[in-house]
Amino acid sequence: MMNRFIRAIAGAFVVISVVLAVYVNINWLWFTVFVGVNLFQSAFSQWCLMEKILCKLGVRKDSEHIAVKE
Repeated sequence: MMNRFIRAIAGAFVVISVVLAVYVNINWLWFTVFVGVNLFQSAFSQWCLMEKILCKLGVRKDSEHIAVKE
């Protein structure tokens, strides 16, 4: 669940910033760069700001809904 939210939000941020860069100001592409760098660093550091924000909003991590069968 968490990964789907993060991917959807990151994708929306990229699309929105590109549209804003085309129609408003080219400097909106810096937001696209920020999203890309954040995704890249989270792949190595296992730390994602959006994950922290979503946790505070009550979204469960992917591992929290898997029941362990014994």
